[in-house]
Amino acid sequence: MATFLKANELGTAGARTMPGRNYTSPDVFALEQERIFQQRWLCVCRASQLKAPGDFVTREVGGESLIITRDASGALRAFYNVCRHRGTRMCEVASGNFGETIVCPYHAWTYTLDGRLIGAPHMAGFEGFEKSDYPLHAVHTAEWEGFVFINLASDPEPFELAWKPLFGRFDRFRLASLPMHTRIEYDIKANWKLIHQNYSECYHCSPVHPQLVKLTPPTSGENDLYDGPFLGGFMEITAPGGSLTMSGRMCGAPISDVPREAKQRAWYYSLFPNFLLSILPEYVLTFTLWPVAPGHTKLIAEWFFHPDTLKGGAYDPDDAVKFWDEVNRQDWHVSELSQLGVASRAYVPGPYAPREGLSVQFDREVRRSLGEP
Repeated sequence: MATFLKANELGTAGARTMPGRNYTSPDVFALEQERIFQQRWLCVCRASQLKAPGDFVTREVGGESLIITRDASGALRAFYNVCRHRGTRMCEVASGNFGETIVCPYHAWTYTLDGRLIGAPHMAGFEGFEKSDYPLHAVHTAEWEGFVFINLASDPEPFELAWKPLFGRFDRFRLASLPMHTRIEYDIKANWKLIHQNYSECYHCSPVHPQLVKLTPPTSGENDLYDGPFLGGFMEITAPGGSLTMSGRMCGAPISDVPREAKQRAWYYSLFPNFLLSILPEYVLTFTLWPVAPGHTKLIAEWFFHPDTLKGGAYDPDDAVKFWDEVNRQDWHVSELSQLGVASRAYVPGPYAPREGLSVQFDREVRRSLGEP
């Protein structure tokens, strides 16, 4: 049985925000890429984006370009986007289908979908050359609740251990069965940590999100994950049968058969380091964060609904998309203002408020990951 704590019960006494260099320093950013984004499990896409053999997406991760695809047997595969001949970047587009092979555009070295080199023009009979010695450099993959994860570490903590606290926790929402309706990519001039910290508290909601606080009290809710890499819990929805939409009403079929009181809740989880998961009564909104530079983050937002919602006619899923696109842009704006402020010589770390407990816990996980006290 999960133990729930209110935001102001998590303990923030003595906790202060991070020093400015943590958000602006290229050295800190490089260390985060090395010890966090090249060592931890990262959510990269939805499994449904890779339905058929040869389907692929590319991602920029920790300063590296990665290809995520499905091989001829249907197994997930991920590779560095680097040809084994001259190191050429092989794939230049964000998504598509390779067909049966991956071909380097430079000298046409050709690989199977499981990474084996099968074609190297004019190399046959070359002394000491064996195609089997030159497969694509592989990356570890995993799948959870319909989402695909990769890990760049050579010997990562097994996904089954790293994500064990989440196994079974969201079964009632049937996340893997929900088709995607809309994807929006945002370009945010702010450090990735500021976006995480903003997501993890509603202390800012009254001044920043007037339409949001009409639908959910900013002081409501409790957290059932409040230590370590996974943080979050629920907030109450004010109107019976309501939701977080432009109209304030549910805009789709319920995604789960949960108890009546649970239908009045919006669930928010920060899953370290790059995955944010919001679960509403009739839809799911996810964010994946892709740090580009100390003050620059690309973010992919995706909305998922019950299949019946997307059949057309009875429901308006855009009621949720429009609502959150507006709220998101408010969040990105204040995150960008924060980025400008922490870069000032006048900035010194300030005290966290009692309702910012999850942001404090997030900071602690960052420090743990970097080997700091």
